[in-house]
Amino acid sequence: MAVTGGASGIGAAIVSAFHAQGAKVVFFDIDEASGNALSANLGENVSFNALNLTDLDALTTQFAQAASIFGEFDVLVNNAAHDDRHDIAAVTPAYWRERLAVNLDHQFFAAQSVIPGMQSKGAGSIINMSSIAWRIGLPEAPAYVASKAAIEGLTHALARDLGADGIRVNCLLPGFVRTQRQIDKWLTPEFEQTVMSNQCLDRFIEPEDVAAMVVVLASDVSRAVTNQTWVVDAGWT
Repeated sequence: MAVTGGASGIGAAIVSAFHAQGAKVVFFDIDEASGNALSANLGENVSFNALNLTDLDALTTQFAQAASIFGEFDVLVNNAAHDDRHDIAAVTPAYWRERLAVNLDHQFFAAQSVIPGMQSKGAGSIINMSSIAWRIGLPEAPAYVASKAAIEGLTHALARDLGADGIRVNCLLPGFVRTQRQIDKWLTPEFEQTVMSNQCLDRFIEPEDVAAMVVVLASDVSRAVTNQTWVVDAGWT
Protein backbone atom coordinates (compact mmCIF):
# COMPACT_ATOMS: atom_id res chain seq x y z
CA MET A 1 0.00 0.00 0.00
CA ALA A 2 1.03 3.63 -0.51
CA VAL A 3 0.56 6.69 1.71
CA THR A 4 1.35 10.26 0.71
CA GLY A 5 2.36 12.74 3.39
CA GLY A 6 3.17 9.85 5.69
CA ALA A 7 6.10 11.24 7.65
CA SER A 8 4.25 13.03 10.46
CA GLY A 9 0.84 13.79 11.94
CA ILE A 10 -2.14 11.90 10.56
CA GLY A 11 0.01 10.36 7.83
CA ALA A 12 2.46 8.85 10.30
CA ALA A 13 -0.45 7.41 12.29
CA ILE A 14 -1.80 5.84 9.09
CA VAL A 15 1.58 4.33 8.20
CA SER A 16 1.94 2.97 11.74
CA ALA A 17 -1.60 1.54 11.77
CA PHE A 18 -1.10 -0.39 8.55
CA HIS A 19 2.32 -1.58 9.66
CA ALA A 20 0.70 -2.93 12.83
CA GLN A 21 -1.69 -4.88 10.60
CA GLY A 22 1.26 -6.54 8.85
CA ALA A 23 0.92 -4.56 5.61
CA LYS A 24 3.83 -3.62 3.40
CA VAL A 25 3.79 0.18 3.42
CA VAL A 26 5.50 2.60 1.06
CA PHE A 27 5.12 6.23 2.08
CA PHE A 28 6.10 9.48 0.41
CA ASP A 29 6.83 12.86 1.99
CA ILE A 30 8.91 15.98 1.46
CA ASP A 31 10.13 15.85 5.10
CA GLU A 32 13.18 13.58 4.82
CA ALA A 33 14.21 13.74 8.48
CA SER A 34 10.81 12.72 9.83
CA GLY A 35 10.30 10.14 7.10
CA ASN A 36 13.62 8.45 7.73
CA ALA A 37 13.03 8.48 11.48
CA LEU A 38 9.58 6.86 11.17
CA SER A 39 10.85 4.24 8.74
CA ALA A 40 13.75 3.35 11.02
CA ASN A 41 11.47 3.17 14.04
CA LEU A 42 8.96 0.85 12.37
CA GLY A 43 11.55 -1.29 10.62
CA GLU A 44 10.57 -4.22 8.42
CA ASN A 45 7.96 -3.85 5.65
CA VAL A 46 8.13 -0.05 5.64
CA SER A 47 9.82 1.99 2.92
CA PHE A 48 10.17 5.79 2.88
CA ASN A 49 10.63 7.78 -0.33
CA ALA A 50 11.50 11.49 -0.17
CA LEU A 51 9.28 13.27 -2.66
CA ASN A 52 7.96 16.76 -3.37
CA LEU A 53 4.47 15.79 -4.48
CA THR A 54 4.06 19.00 -6.48
CA ASP A 55 6.66 17.59 -8.90
CA LEU A 56 4.20 15.44 -10.79
CA ASP A 57 6.81 13.89 -13.09
CA ALA A 58 8.83 12.77 -10.05
CA LEU A 59 5.65 11.48 -8.44
CA THR A 60 4.86 9.28 -11.43
CA THR A 61 8.42 8.01 -11.61
CA GLN A 62 8.71 7.19 -7.91
CA PHE A 63 5.35 5.42 -7.77
CA ALA A 64 6.35 3.29 -10.75
CA GLN A 65 9.71 2.47 -9.18
CA ALA A 66 8.10 1.51 -5.87
CA ALA A 67 5.58 -0.73 -7.64
CA SER A 68 8.38 -2.47 -9.51
CA ILE A 69 10.13 -3.24 -6.21
CA PHE A 70 7.21 -4.03 -3.90
CA GLY A 71 4.50 -5.03 -6.36
CA GLU A 72 1.42 -3.21 -7.56
CA PHE A 73 -0.42 -1.31 -4.86
CA ASP A 74 -3.67 -2.60 -3.36
CA VAL A 75 -4.34 0.58 -1.37
CA LEU A 76 -3.58 4.27 -1.87
CA VAL A 77 -4.11 6.83 0.87
CA ASN A 78 -3.93 10.37 -0.54
CA ASN A 79 -3.12 12.14 2.71
CA ALA A 80 -0.59 14.90 1.94
CA ALA A 81 -1.76 18.49 2.49
CA HIS A 82 -0.71 21.81 4.00
CA ASP A 83 -3.21 24.12 5.68
CA ASP A 84 -1.47 27.49 5.49
CA ARG A 85 -3.66 30.52 6.24
CA HIS A 86 -3.85 33.35 3.72
CA ASP A 87 -5.60 36.68 3.38
CA ILE A 88 -7.87 37.05 0.35
CA ALA A 89 -6.31 40.35 -0.72
CA ALA A 90 -2.79 38.93 -0.57
CA VAL A 91 -3.40 35.88 -2.77
CA THR A 92 -1.64 36.04 -6.13
CA PRO A 93 -2.31 33.76 -9.12
CA ALA A 94 1.01 32.02 -8.45
CA TYR A 95 0.19 31.43 -4.78
CA TRP A 96 -3.30 30.15 -5.64
CA ARG A 97 -1.88 27.71 -8.17
CA GLU A 98 0.79 26.54 -5.70
CA ARG A 99 -1.81 25.89 -2.97
CA LEU A 100 -3.88 23.74 -5.31
CA ALA A 101 -0.73 21.88 -6.33
CA VAL A 102 0.10 21.17 -2.68
CA ASN A 103 -3.41 20.15 -1.64
CA LEU A 104 -5.20 18.77 -4.70
CA ASP A 105 -3.30 18.01 -7.90
CA HIS A 106 -1.14 15.18 -6.56
CA GLN A 107 -4.20 13.25 -5.38
CA PHE A 108 -5.34 12.75 -8.96
CA PHE A 109 -1.90 11.86 -10.30
CA ALA A 110 -1.11 9.46 -7.47
CA ALA A 111 -4.42 7.72 -8.20
CA GLN A 112 -3.60 7.70 -11.90
CA SER A 113 -0.30 6.00 -11.08
CA VAL A 114 -1.80 3.12 -9.09
CA ILE A 115 -4.97 2.51 -11.09
CA PRO A 116 -3.45 0.25 -13.80
CA GLY A 117 -2.01 -2.08 -11.16
CA MET A 118 -5.32 -2.20 -9.33
CA GLN A 119 -7.13 -2.88 -12.60
CA SER A 120 -4.82 -5.81 -13.28
CA LYS A 121 -5.76 -7.26 -9.89
CA GLY A 122 -9.45 -6.49 -10.26
CA ALA A 123 -9.52 -4.77 -6.89
CA GLY A 124 -8.17 -1.83 -4.93
CA SER A 125 -9.05 0.88 -2.45
CA ILE A 126 -8.26 4.58 -2.79
CA ILE A 127 -8.89 6.84 0.20
CA ASN A 128 -8.74 10.57 -0.46
CA MET A 129 -8.25 12.79 2.58
CA SER A 130 -10.30 15.97 2.52
CA SER A 131 -11.31 18.03 5.58
CA ILE A 132 -14.36 19.50 7.25
CA ALA A 133 -12.64 22.84 6.56
CA TRP A 134 -14.68 23.29 3.40
CA ARG A 135 -17.97 22.40 5.11
CA ILE A 136 -17.52 24.81 8.00
CA GLY A 137 -15.89 27.54 5.88
CA LEU A 138 -12.52 27.69 7.61
CA PRO A 139 -11.54 31.38 7.76
CA GLU A 140 -8.41 32.81 6.14
CA ALA A 141 -7.87 29.77 3.91
CA PRO A 142 -9.86 30.08 0.66
CA ALA A 143 -7.38 28.13 -1.48
CA TYR A 144 -7.12 25.32 1.08
CA VAL A 145 -10.90 25.19 1.49
CA ALA A 146 -11.44 25.10 -2.28
CA SER A 147 -8.90 22.29 -2.61
CA LYS A 148 -10.57 20.21 0.07
CA ALA A 149 -14.01 20.67 -1.52
CA ALA A 150 -12.61 19.57 -4.89
CA ILE A 151 -11.24 16.37 -3.35
CA GLU A 152 -14.73 15.20 -2.49
CA GLY A 153 -15.81 15.84 -6.09
CA LEU A 154 -12.77 14.00 -7.41
CA THR A 155 -13.65 11.04 -5.21
CA HIS A 156 -17.12 10.75 -6.71
CA ALA A 157 -15.75 10.99 -10.27
CA LEU A 158 -13.11 8.30 -9.72
CA ALA A 159 -15.50 5.99 -7.88
CA ARG A 160 -17.96 6.08 -10.78
CA ASP A 161 -15.28 5.47 -13.41
CA LEU A 162 -13.45 2.70 -11.54
CA GLY A 163 -16.24 0.69 -9.95
CA ALA A 164 -16.42 -1.73 -12.88
CA ASP A 165 -12.76 -2.59 -12.22
CA GLY A 166 -13.47 -3.50 -8.60
CA ILE A 167 -11.68 -0.37 -7.36
CA ARG A 168 -13.33 1.43 -4.45
CA VAL A 169 -12.80 5.16 -3.90
CA ASN A 170 -13.88 6.93 -0.73
CA CYS A 171 -13.29 10.32 0.88
CA LEU A 172 -12.46 10.98 4.52
CA LEU A 173 -13.03 14.34 6.23
CA PRO A 174 -11.23 14.79 9.55
CA GLY A 175 -12.14 17.58 11.92
CA PHE A 176 -9.61 19.29 14.15
CA VAL A 177 -7.00 16.61 14.82
CA ARG A 178 -4.50 17.11 17.63
CA THR A 179 -1.27 16.67 15.67
CA GLN A 180 1.94 18.36 16.75
CA ARG A 181 1.64 20.86 13.90
CA GLN A 182 -1.86 21.87 14.99
CA ILE A 183 -0.73 22.18 18.60
CA ASP A 184 2.21 24.37 17.64
CA LYS A 185 0.35 26.64 15.21
CA TRP A 186 -3.27 26.92 16.26
CA LEU A 187 -4.12 25.33 19.61
CA THR A 188 -4.63 28.25 21.97
CA PRO A 189 -6.99 28.01 24.97
CA GLU A 190 -9.48 30.11 23.00
CA PHE A 191 -9.36 27.80 19.99
CA GLU A 192 -9.68 24.74 22.22
CA GLN A 193 -12.91 26.24 23.56
CA THR A 194 -14.13 26.79 19.97
CA VAL A 195 -13.40 23.16 19.08
CA MET A 196 -15.10 21.71 22.12
CA SER A 197 -18.14 23.96 21.82
CA ASN A 198 -18.68 22.84 18.20
CA GLN A 199 -18.07 19.12 18.68
CA CYS A 200 -20.62 16.71 20.16
CA LEU A 201 -17.84 14.79 21.92
CA ASP A 202 -15.86 16.55 24.63
CA ARG A 203 -12.49 15.18 23.57
CA PHE A 204 -9.82 15.85 20.99
CA ILE A 205 -9.56 13.77 17.84
CA GLU A 206 -6.16 12.07 17.77
CA PRO A 207 -4.31 11.02 14.59
CA GLU A 208 -4.91 7.40 15.53
CA ASP A 209 -8.69 7.98 15.40
CA VAL A 210 -8.44 8.99 11.75
CA ALA A 211 -6.01 6.18 10.95
CA ALA A 212 -8.45 3.62 12.35
CA MET A 213 -11.14 4.71 9.88
CA VAL A 214 -8.65 4.61 7.02
CA VAL A 215 -7.80 0.99 7.89
CA VAL A 216 -11.50 0.11 7.79
CA LEU A 217 -11.97 1.73 4.37
CA ALA A 218 -8.92 -0.08 3.01
CA SER A 219 -9.98 -3.49 4.28
CA ASP A 220 -12.44 -6.09 3.02
CA VAL A 221 -14.73 -5.13 5.90
CA SER A 222 -15.82 -2.25 3.63
CA ARG A 223 -15.79 -4.26 0.39
CA ALA A 224 -19.26 -2.96 -0.58
CA VAL A 225 -18.45 0.67 0.29
CA THR A 226 -17.46 3.15 -2.41
CA ASN A 227 -18.35 6.65 -3.64
CA GLN A 228 -18.90 7.74 -0.04
CA THR A 229 -17.71 10.53 2.23
CA TRP A 230 -16.87 9.64 5.81
CA VAL A 231 -16.47 12.23 8.55
CA VAL A 232 -14.27 11.88 11.64
CA ASP A 233 -14.92 15.16 13.44
CA ALA A 234 -16.38 14.22 16.86
CA GLY A 235 -19.73 15.54 15.65
CA TRP A 236 -18.70 19.05 14.56
CA THR A 237 -20.66 19.02 11.28
